[in-house]
Amino acid sequence: MRAQLARFRGVELDTAGDGFFARFDGPARAIRCALAIRDAVRDVGLEVRLGLHAGECEVLDGKVAGIAVAIGARVSARAQAGEVLVSQTVKDLVAGSGIGFDDRGLAELKGVPGQWRLYSVASPSPAAVPQGYSAATARISLTARGCWPVAISCATCV
Repeated sequence: MRAQLARFRGVELDTAGDGFFARFDGPARAIRCALAIRDAVRDVGLEVRLGLHAGECEVLDGKVAGIAVAIGARVSARAQAGEVLVSQTVKDLVAGSGIGFDDRGLAELKGVPGQWRLYSVASPSPAAVPQGYSAATARISLTARGCWPVAISCATCV
């Protein structure tokens, strides 16, 4: 996972048990990183659930916190094994990128008010793959720029 984070300019923020939390400088990069992580661990017989959300975060005692972090974790918890699940916010931010999505409907996220529409990431079109990357490895990335960090949260499924 750390190799993929470095490749897609992600920053590891925290780990907890089998969970992992990172931020990126842009949502499309975060999606492509997530897809690459999913594919890399699948090659060694593991499945992961990955969830992405973008929003404003607070830095408390050197750690990123806030409702956006909680939403990212809740989105990840709703993902199925091998799935990259994103919030409506992330989907909207990557409009025009060529990344495809399948609607997974409305969900209530524990501890978060309201209902949230979630989307599963479909394989990107060839036009969505940055030059120098193969379609197989350029399927996920998480990004955050300024006050819009995108967080990736994932957990191993056994």
